[in-house]
Amino acid sequence: MFSLPQPALAPNTYAYETQPLVKPTGFREYDARWLFGSEINLMGVQALGLGLGTLIHELGVRPDIVVGHDFRAYSASIKHALANGLMAAGVRVYDIGLALSPMAYFAQFALDVPCVAMVTASHNDNGWTGVKMGVNRPLTFGPDEMSRLKQIVLSGADVARDGGGYRYVPDFPEVYIRDLTDRPKLNTRIKAVVACGNGTAGAFAPRILEALGVEVVPLDCDLDFTFPKYNPNPEDLEMLHAMRDAVLASGADVGLGFDGDGDRCGVVDNHGEEIFADKVGVMLARDLSVLHPGATFVVDVKSTGLFMTDPVLIANGAKADYWKTGHSYMKRRVNESGALVGFEKSGHYFFNAPIGRGYDDGLVSAIAILDMLDRNPGRSLAELNDALPKTWSSPTMSPHCADEKKYGVVDAVVRHFETMAASGATIDGQKIRDLVTVNGVRVTVEDGSWGLVRASSNKPELVVVVESPISEARMRDMFRLVDGVLRAHPEVGAYNQSL
Repeated sequence: MFSLPQPALAPNTYAYETQPLVKPTGFREYDARWLFGSEINLMGVQALGLGLGTLIHELGVRPDIVVGHDFRAYSASIKHALANGLMAAGVRVYDIGLALSPMAYFAQFALDVPCVAMVTASHNDNGWTGVKMGVNRPLTFGPDEMSRLKQIVLSGADVARDGGGYRYVPDFPEVYIRDLTDRPKLNTRIKAVVACGNGTAGAFAPRILEALGVEVVPLDCDLDFTFPKYNPNPEDLEMLHAMRDAVLASGADVGLGFDGDGDRCGVVDNHGEEIFADKVGVMLARDLSVLHPGATFVVDVKSTGLFMTDPVLIANGAKADYWKTGHSYMKRRVNESGALVGFEKSGHYFFNAPIGRGYDDGLVSAIAILDMLDRNPGRSLAELNDALPKTWSSPTMSPHCADEKKYGVVDAVVRHFETMAASGATIDGQKIRDLVTVNGVRVTVEDGSWGLVRASSNKPELVVVVESPISEARMRDMFRLVDGVLRAHPEVGAYNQSL
């Protein structure tokens, strides 16, 4: 139907307007991300839709798909181009309009539609676009599906078919809101700062939480696709600091922050302390393991070691399963293992029944945190946090590394630490206690301090996290040592944030 996609085209040319532009690196491990305009154009998005529709038929899945888009200046036009390609492939499109990613996942269940394609760049800066896709609810694509989709699109193996169609689903957010709020209100009076970074969640989060009886203090909830104050990413310190200031100024019990497409939730306690999502996960696991003794929790490799060592979790018979970082990997592991919840340090939480449907939803996560506070009357979030064994953890730090280079760098770092472990070499005089190489490398030494290096799945970056149960100094030692290994590779650039 289209000419073969090109990896690069000069803008403002005849070729740019008549040929699909699709940079191959945009097909990532479990979703797709491109800089709109320079790495993909609208014809390229149509080619992507045609390829996705071809893959749906190839997999033998009923060719019905939910589409939605986040709040960026260009997302609606990208969604319609994607829908055109899907319809050309003989797929029936159900358009729910402006939406959160979890709203699109929910629509698969509510509308009984097997497939989903959510147009969102998630927490990426403006200029980025992307698509989160799935054909087997509640799962989203993994490397096998993404590899096949890439092959179909770039080789021109996509096939036009009859039978496509389009249906706009009016007022679908109301169905989603009812699903989350059709339950008893909280018994405890809770005041919460609700921060949305002017992203899509601002249209929905305050209303949902108010319906549960929360006194909402809105922070940057007006939609503005220029993101005038900070990028809506509750893992970035800039957003967390804004939440901290609002909590302290308002006397709120908690700060809840949502990313650009609403599938993640970040937390600040009543003292204004920024609690990384993995530590919030430990608190939730403590609370839920009382209700569900012996529960299994899947945890990504960036997360704190407390899931394995916390005495309360041990006493409650909870089991930890450390797994690959990434919403697709985590979703699949949680669903296949029957775990109660999956926790990612980035703030993606995956609640299985009876709490959720297995996909990541920042509002479901926020409600779980509020329910935890409601079940612990008289104990503040700061007190629940202080009750955890003390560890010193870094934020997620991301040095730049080109998509074409990052996996090679990580492979070299893995080999470096494997060689050290095999030879009995020490790190700061301590032997290597454990290496986890399921996703990059997580190296743990004798005193429990650890450092992680992995490739980002959706940006030209590496990911670095360090933690120590001993002291802040030991955490910084681990960062110095890990960073020293990275600095042997000139392909590794500056960090987005650092210690």
